[in-house]
Parts: sequence; structure tokens; C-alpha cells
Amino acid sequence: MNSRIRTRVGAVVATAALVLSGATASVLGGAAQHVEVQDTGTGDAAASAAPAAFGGPGHGGGTAAERAYRDLLDHGPHAKILTAAHRAQWRAAPENSAPAILAAFADGAEIVELDVQLTADGVPVLMHDTTVDRTTNGTGRVDSLTLEQIEGLRLRAGLGGVQAALTDEGVPTLAEAMLLAKDRGLVNLDKGWPFREEIWAVLTETGTVRNGLYKSDAPVEQVQEFRATHRGAVYLHMVTDANAADVEKFGADQPVAYEVNFDSTADVVARRPFLDKVASGSRVWSNTMWNGLSERMTDEASLIDPLRGWQALVEGYDTTIFQTDDVEKLESWLRTGEGDPLPRGGVRIQAEDFLPGEGVGYHDLEPANRSNLQMRPGEGVDIQDLDGAVSLGWMRGGEWLTYEVEVPRTGTYEVAVRASSPYSPAGTYTVAFDDGAPSARVDVRNTTSHAKQVLQPGGVTQRLTRGTHTLRIALPEDAYQNWNLDRIELTPAGR
Repeated sequence: MNSRIRTRVGAVVATAALVLSGATASVLGGAAQHVEVQDTGTGDAAASAAPAAFGGPGHGGGTAAERAYRDLLDHGPHAKILTAAHRAQWRAAPENSAPAILAAFADGAEIVELDVQLTADGVPVLMHDTTVDRTTNGTGRVDSLTLEQIEGLRLRAGLGGVQAALTDEGVPTLAEAMLLAKDRGLVNLDKGWPFREEIWAVLTETGTVRNGLYKSDAPVEQVQEFRATHRGAVYLHMVTDANAADVEKFGADQPVAYEVNFDSTADVVARRPFLDKVASGSRVWSNTMWNGLSERMTDEASLIDPLRGWQALVEGYDTTIFQTDDVEKLESWLRTGEGDPLPRGGVRIQAEDFLPGEGVGYHDLEPANRSNLQMRPGEGVDIQDLDGAVSLGWMRGGEWLTYEVEVPRTGTYEVAVRASSPYSPAGTYTVAFDDGAPSARVDVRNTTSHAKQVLQPGGVTQRLTRGTHTLRIALPEDAYQNWNLDRIELTPAGR
């Protein structure tokens, strides 16, 4: 093995171990009331969890990667459902970074989806875009920069963006990524088909041919020619209505999986006859990151109700591999059957369930709903769909919202908001209960995407008696505000 690769891999493993151990800070860190309340009960939450709800137990093997490979080849009725982490675990580290790869496997994913681009000197590196602008402190096309130039860049937190924090993480080469995955799991080589020969050289050099999953929607003849001349290559095929006939063209030599994408359940590839045909000789791979990949069956919809997403895809669409932006929640659902359970004793308040009446239940600076969900006609609060999450957008200084909250038990509660924003600073809010004085200001953190929500503890605590209370969240007029609010949570202090 190339000594430079070996040295750099040792360094990134050490850095990633700090992230996983917690030694470094997390990156990310008129209507009827819809308020969820979870009583504290008397039993232990873990002890009362349901057994594995979906999929089989999986195969054995000497390493996690060997087990994942054997599971991938199993498309029987009791096959284990596999999790693929989109751009690795970007919620814990920069997308396509070494710590994100390790975090994804540590959180339960069998597969990490990584994006491959080629440098000017022909080296495969991890980068989603054709340029380095969004995710690093550099500029320019990847294929116009040498490996040495790429190695001088630093990655931005999470999903990147010009206002995302700059980290100390560098851009990994594909070789470094494959060595990290070698004993841990599989790698979905997204965007890599044009560079398949360069990727093959890396897989053979690093001894990771069975770890790497080639993927394309290329003509079947081209794919089969490659498979015939690259013994052991693992391949999955992308299908939509435009190339649904490819399943028949592969004949008896089926890919290990089909990534099935549809923006309507009326599509041919979303119908049971087609999906049953695929599942009879392969696996069905579904993408749930955003609307339009599996229609509206998304991660966010699944957190509200798994029957709107993950569970529907398993039971109605033959899905046995999920690509997700929420690895931990998906893994939890596979074990328990619950989408996003509320902590014991907690109260969950959906942002759209504010009390009615301008100047009474809310104050919005504009009289019209500027967003895409007309859930409360005649009211000016901006309610929107963010890939399945019903949230409030166009948050601006001077606005406020009031909620009625039913508290299950007397005690001290901690306040958190589930919010999203690609900006730094994203915004600021205060909280007041029962017409009392507002709390200290709480800053909303940059989640590196408008559509990716993160539950953010605010450091605000309040003693509340059992019964009905009001909660007002207000946006200071003198603070910059550009964020989205999904919900507010009250959790017993110390939980």
C-alpha cells in the first residue's frame, strides 16, 4: 500500500476518534392544538422498547463489513433492512469527511454514500459538487485542481455553505475512505461511474473490491461489459420510468440492488408488479432525503408517522435499503417501530399550532402566508412543507407566537426548539410563560441547510405546575432572523 495513504489514514482515524468520543464539539450540533405529551410512567424506557420491528437479524461474519456484504446479497423474505448514510453522517462532521464516515458506521449504518470526483492529476477524492466552493474554503473545479491543492483545503461543517463554520478536516482521497470502510461496512460510490477505472484501481490497491458499490443508470450493455471485465465488482442500478426496461435487460445477471426513484406513486417503477419483479432477484433501494425521490415519503414525514414514509416503503414498495439523512432515527425505528418518540415526561408543541388571532395568538409582519402550505386560511403566519416537516418560515424580528401547553406533571422543564437555517447567525428568540417576563435571548444555530432540522436545547428552564399554561416565543426586533421553526419541546430537567 502507498505509504502516504497509510500515514494519512492513521491521522484521520485519530481525528475521527476524538469526534466520536465527544472530545471535540459537535458540528450541529383557530386550529385545534396538536400537543404531544409523554407521561413519565414508572418503567424504564429502554426496557419497554418494542423488539426489532422490521427486517431480519442479518448474517454473521468476521467483520462488520463482511456481515454487510453478506446481507447485501440476501434478498430473501427475511433479509435485514440496510441503512445507507447520505454523504456519511454529516450531522456529526463535514459531509464526505473521515469523521463522518466513522460516525455513520458507529451510528448503525451498513453503507455510507460518498461522492467521487477526479482531480486534475487523476486521483479520486470525495466531493459532491464538481467545484470545491460549497464545502471548502477554496474555489474552483475539482478537475482543475491537483491533489496537492485539494489537500490544502479545509472542509466546512455539515452540509457546507458559505456561512458554515470552517473545520480542521481535509478532503479525503477515495483510497483513504475505502481503508476506513474496509472492516466497517460498504461504500456507495455516487457520481463515480465516469471514473470507474480509476476507482477500480483504488479498490484493488486497498483490497476493498467487495466494499465498493458501483452505481449508475448507464446503458445495460456498458454496465455488463464492465462487470464482465472486472471480476467481483459490486453493482447497483438506478431506475426511473425512463429506463424501467433495464430490469429485463439484465436477465439472470441482476445487480445487487436497484435504486428506485419516483416523484409520483403513479409511476411504473412505484407499482407493485414492477417492484415485486425487482425484489425477486435483487434489493429495492429507496431514497428518503427529500420530496421527489420516493414521492413524499421522506425522513421528515417518517418522524411524524412512519406510515407516511419508512414503514410505507417497506410494506408497500418492497424497500430493503434506505438512503437517509437521519441515520440514528432510522436505526431507532428499525428497532422499535417508532418514528421520533417523545422523551418521557416531555411535551411537544408543533410550530403550526399557535393560538388564533393576529395580535392575540400571534403577530406576523405581513398579512399573507408567504409559504407553500395554506393550513390556516386567513392567518398570516408562514407555514411551509420542508420535505415532510410542517414548519414556520420567513421568521422575522418583531414577530411572536403564543401556544397553549398542557403540562403533565409539576416540575422544572427545559426548553428546546427544532429549527433549521443555513445562516450564521441564524436568529434569536426569547421564551415567556403565562405572560411572565421573557427569558434571556437564545441563539439559533446554523444547521447548514434550510431543510435540515436539528433539535437545539436553549438553556432555558421553567418551573411549571401540572395543568394548562401559555408559552410565547418572540423574535427580538433588533436581531437578524432567517430560520425555520418545526416544533418546541419541553423536557423534564435532567432527562
